[in-house]
Amino acid sequence: MYHFHIDIDGEIDQVVDKTLGALKEEGFGVLMDLDIQATLKAKLDVDRLPYRILGACNPPLANQALDAEPDIGVLLPCNVVVRGLEDGKVRVTFMDPDSVLALVDNDQVGTLAEEVKERLQRVRDRLAGG
Repeated sequence: MYHFHIDIDGEIDQVVDKTLGALKEEGFGVLMDLDIQATLKAKLDVDRLPYRILGACNPPLANQALDAEPDIGVLLPCNVVVRGLEDGKVRVTFMDPDSVLALVDNDQVGTLAEEVKERLQRVRDRLAGG
């Protein structure tokens, strides 16, 4: 599986804020925040449920990954999707770094992927706790 997720109650903006806070606690900053719902409405006049892609990056771990594999930037940052569901809940989906970074045949990158996954799982667990 290339991702893991959690479904929670709340408004999309509140869940995004909680997600940003939980990511920060694990050392991640967000390099980009793409509002796919707004983009598709503006470009294609398509109505969708809220859908945001957050590009999360932990600078020390990203630096180590770049040292180990200079072209790894094509697989960065770690995307986190926050999207509305039909039942009114909000799903937060995390890229699984183990799956994605397994594309790189480098033991150092594999070790970093495990650490990043553990941190993202703790973000998910924080969101589950409220």
